[in-house]
Amino acid sequence: MIDLFAVRADTPGVEHGIHLNNAGAALMPRPVLDAMTGHLRREAEIGGYEAAGEAQRALDGVYASVANLLGARAEEIALTENATVAWQMAFYSFTFKPGDRILTARAEYAANYVAFLHAAKTHGVTIDVVPNDHNGVLDPEALESMIDDRVRLIAMTWVPTNGGLINPAAEVGRIARRHDVPYLLDACQAVGQMPVNVQQLGCDMLTAPGRKFLRGPRGTGFLYVRQSLLEHLHPPVIDHFAAPWVEPDRYELRADARRFETWENNYAARLGLGVAIDYALSLGLEHIEARCKSLGTLLRAELSRLPGVHVYDLGPTPAAIISFSIDGHEAETVRNILAEAGIHVSLSKASSTLLDAKARALPTLIRASPHYYNTEEEILALVERCRRLTS
Repeated sequence: MIDLFAVRADTPGVEHGIHLNNAGAALMPRPVLDAMTGHLRREAEIGGYEAAGEAQRALDGVYASVANLLGARAEEIALTENATVAWQMAFYSFTFKPGDRILTARAEYAANYVAFLHAAKTHGVTIDVVPNDHNGVLDPEALESMIDDRVRLIAMTWVPTNGGLINPAAEVGRIARRHDVPYLLDACQAVGQMPVNVQQLGCDMLTAPGRKFLRGPRGTGFLYVRQSLLEHLHPPVIDHFAAPWVEPDRYELRADARRFETWENNYAARLGLGVAIDYALSLGLEHIEARCKSLGTLLRAELSRLPGVHVYDLGPTPAAIISFSIDGHEAETVRNILAEAGIHVSLSKASSTLLDAKARALPTLIRASPHYYNTEEEILALVERCRRLTS
């Protein structure tokens, strides 16, 4: 059970508006802010290298925190500038050849899909989209029927950027393991919103940012790579941290996942990420998931009751991401009206999930994404503002 009073007391941002844009960037709790500003002060006082030296134990502990969050080992974790960098380092480590196939989902995120298109253009790979089932989620049976000896990679977004959809990530993992196909899972909107265990998911690689439901700082992300796959992947770019220069004509890649990192980093942000993860773990991801789903269900139900409001969410048990439109009002106009009332939401444009948007003829949508520190009263305040637009 989450102590709502305590977590709101830990969240300075709740005093400045109703924040329902957690799928974009959540409000950081005070311990995260304190860790970052404290380190920046030390950098100003004694220098960046010296401050990092002082904080070395805490910095090393961030790997253990990420591993604990994911059910992995610290040696399987790389810290990156954001989730996109993490995903790209994983994807571009694969060597593709003409005729190779990549299997993905209809609701795949734009940043990932354009990388598939780049691989198709430069290496001649084929991109095959797995059909959805009657609930709108990826169909595991269809996926298995599509696998042959040309499938080089299964890459899927677990919780897409819009629509509340939760794809069957663990079922995909079981299929991938059964056919010995590498599996790259984009968990950007899942991590911090629900429990995540890479052993149960069966993924070989997983990526996520700090800024979303983990409530960490922007400019942070991480990559998990299963140890058994790690030794077969060469990062697309390296420096002397990822691959120490050991002889005039030779380098040696690191044996752990830090081969996907570079030497220079934002250490204040890394410390903030570690504190954010530990904060979420202290609350319990099961409790966070229950609270998020409860608030999401409330918002979805109340919006659905309003005349002229259309909710576009998919799946039998959607996540805390609610996508909707209001007749007679452009999504951007609605967002601006809500912002003037101190309610923060965001937009979901067709270009973010183009295949899904075209298949469902989706307009630009309003996206609201509550988190566990939001209150039921804040949810109803958003609904009331939308009701006024429908009157």
